[in-house]
Amino acid sequence: RMENLDSVTAVETLAKRAGITLPDFDNNPIGQKGVSRSRILEMNLEAAKYFRQMLFDEQLGAPGRQYLADRKMSMAAIKRFGIGYAPEYGSMMSKHLRSLGFKDDEIQAGYLGGKNERGMFDYYRARVIFPIIDVSGNVIAFGGRVLDDSKPKYLNTSDTPAFKKSRML
Repeated sequence: RMENLDSVTAVETLAKRAGITLPDFDNNPIGQKGVSRSRILEMNLEAAKYFRQMLFDEQLGAPGRQYLADRKMSMAAIKRFGIGYAPEYGSMMSKHLRSLGFKDDEIQAGYLGGKNERGMFDYYRARVIFPIIDVSGNVIAFGGRVLDDSKPKYLNTSDTPAFKKSRML
């Protein structure tokens, strides 16, 4: 209760502390197929690494770095909180995640991308990205702030198997 964890997350956290490997839990009702929590967490970690890499890319990350500099965000804070950047181009992150073996349904279940008649597209584009990290150190979600006056100003991860906004924040 002190850490506001559900029972599955509490068991996973304690097992991780004790160095015990558990079978994969999926937070779906019995008989319902879906993407597991651990798979979303694995994908979120890779997405956070990607966003961070994009922020420090000399060309692609320039708008994000300029925005953070204008806001007087120190490099120490940027590194400490794992702040990143999502370039404005349509599906770069989705392509990157697919190259790592993640499937389109996993990308959609993690609220990192969507699909239309032209294929996959990234939800987070032209935004400074703030990873949301739980008490166990897992990247459970993202918040993205647009750099100009376009809408929506903030884009946040919707509920996923790894993140329940009403319970976590």
